[in-house]
Parts: sequence; structure tokens; C-alpha cells
Amino acid sequence: QVQLVESGGGLVQAGGSLRLSCAASGRTFSSYAMGWFRQAPGTERESVAAISRIVSMTYYDDSVKGRFTISRDNDKKTVYLQMNSLKTEDTAIYYCAATADYYHNFKGYNYWGQGTQVTVSS
Repeated sequence: QVQLVESGGGLVQAGGSLRLSCAASGRTFSSYAMGWFRQAPGTERESVAAISRIVSMTYYDDSVKGRFTISRDNDKKTVYLQMNSLKTEDTAIYYCAATADYYHNFKGYNYWGQGTQVTVSS
């Protein structure tokens, strides 16, 4: 089992940047693919980005390609989401998640953090 704690959310103006971090504890971090998801009020949770266990293959939703970068540091047991050129539509609660399955299988993520709020103002 793995426990996840997100940090780094906050309020930022449109065009600004934030970096989210997700610290993991528990079993071997490198055994898990990691993902970032988000949920805005009144909408379903959606995948944002994901990264594989060791080789660090990545996936990005079309809405964030070229603006967001996911990365991981297996020694620090941490996954990051660098968010640049933020837009008001990026406003949401952002969740970190882990899966022992393939990183692109978004229904396989079964460990979740508590979420961190990101608010982008115009």
C-alpha cells in the first residue's frame, strides 16, 4: 500500500505557474505508475497527466499539452506537476494517484491523495 500527500496548490493569476508535489510513503515508490487528476465543481474527475514507473514514459491530456510537465524522483518518492501558462479553466482540485498497473490505464489508479486546490484568476 502507498500513502500520498499533495502540496503546492494555491491561487495564481492567469498566465502564471505553480508546481504541485505529491509525496509518497509506504511500499516501493518505483513499483507504481503515478498520475495527476483534477475535478472542477460540477464536473467529473479527469486525468491530466501520468508517468510510468521507471522509464518515465508520460501521458498528457490535450488540454494541458505543452503547458504542464509531469516528472518523478524515485529516490525522493515524489511526483511533480509543473503547471505553466495557467488558464482559468485549470481551476480545480488536483489529485495525485498511484497504480501498480499500466500508467495509461486510468481506471486502474487505486491509491489517492486528499487533493490540493488550484485556483486561477483572470
